[in-house]
Amino acid sequence: MALSRVAARGGLWRLGPAALSPPRGRMQLQLALGVSSRSGSFSAAQVRSQPRRSQGRSLSSRAASRALVAAVAAAARRVSARYERYLERSFPRFYLLYSTFKTGIQALFLEAKEIRRIKSKMSQQRLSSQQLPYREMERLRQFRRDVLKAIPIGIIAIPPFANFLVIVLMYFFPRQLLIRYFWTPKQQLEFLDAYDCIRRDSYRDVLRSLALAARSLPEPQPRQLLQQLCAQVQGGARPHLAQLLAVRSLFSGSLLALNRLQVDHVVSSAQRALSQVLFLTPHLPAFFLRHRLRSHVLEIRHLDRALLQLGLGQLSEEELRAACYLRGLNSTHLGQAECRAWLEQWLRLSCQLQASEASLLAHSMVLLSLNSSRPPE
Repeated sequence: MALSRVAARGGLWRLGPAALSPPRGRMQLQLALGVSSRSGSFSAAQVRSQPRRSQGRSLSSRAASRALVAAVAAAARRVSARYERYLERSFPRFYLLYSTFKTGIQALFLEAKEIRRIKSKMSQQRLSSQQLPYREMERLRQFRRDVLKAIPIGIIAIPPFANFLVIVLMYFFPRQLLIRYFWTPKQQLEFLDAYDCIRRDSYRDVLRSLALAARSLPEPQPRQLLQQLCAQVQGGARPHLAQLLAVRSLFSGSLLALNRLQVDHVVSSAQRALSQVLFLTPHLPAFFLRHRLRSHVLEIRHLDRALLQLGLGQLSEEELRAACYLRGLNSTHLGQAECRAWLEQWLRLSCQLQASEASLLAHSMVLLSLNSSRPPE
């Protein structure tokens, strides 16, 4: 036993330290497997963390860009406010024009956006303009007139370097060239009064021509009623609703109807004066003049029905005055109660008339507005 142990120890001693250590290839394999497993687990964790890091970086970059944009916008607002205060102190007249133009651009942009929404609604629901609510119908009508008024100034601005000429023209002729969005509050009152003076100059011509036409009517009783009505208005009184409805048949089937007017009556001063009452150009051929008169009067009639459905109580003071002004009454210097009473009488008349009686509605713009400051007798 002892000799065997010694022999064994001697044999191991002869083999050297290589016999006592594990095989080198096995250790290298184990080390390689360990390193590979560790590196494999690290790469998987790294792969899992890469989307989170990239997402966090993108979110932080977006937040930084938004903060930069907000800072730039705030700085621009501060600079603009300082510039406006400087203009207000140093150049008050120019500042008034500048602020009016800035406000007008914003209002025009919002109005165009609203018109686009209304058009989209009409297209989706297959509605005509006559089926729209009152406010949407009125917006379409007014926006169409504004666009037609802005077309000439847009044509003038087409040639190169014509912008300076446009600015000069807009400065010296704001009523003729600028639309209502670019009028100052003072200009709005002045321009509405100026347009009403032009319109009221034609009232006497319309009434005089109506009285002359009444003499040529074949029926004696309707002729007498119309002559009395004209004499009453010429004397300074305002007619009752019953008086206007009593002569309604004369404006639908006789020479006073818009669609059956004789040629000499169409080209007469009465029809051109009616065109001025409706703010239409009177310098048109007879056919176009008659067609435009009828279409605009019927448009007001559709507005009246939509307004009656909405109710006068839903109108603001500005909407109330605008509705009266469109129908022939200068409401800029009247009280709100007077405007409401006048518009109620107008709606009672308009909603009882048929489309064939549009001529009476056009003449009523003169008959009811000429002596509007006086009570009916």
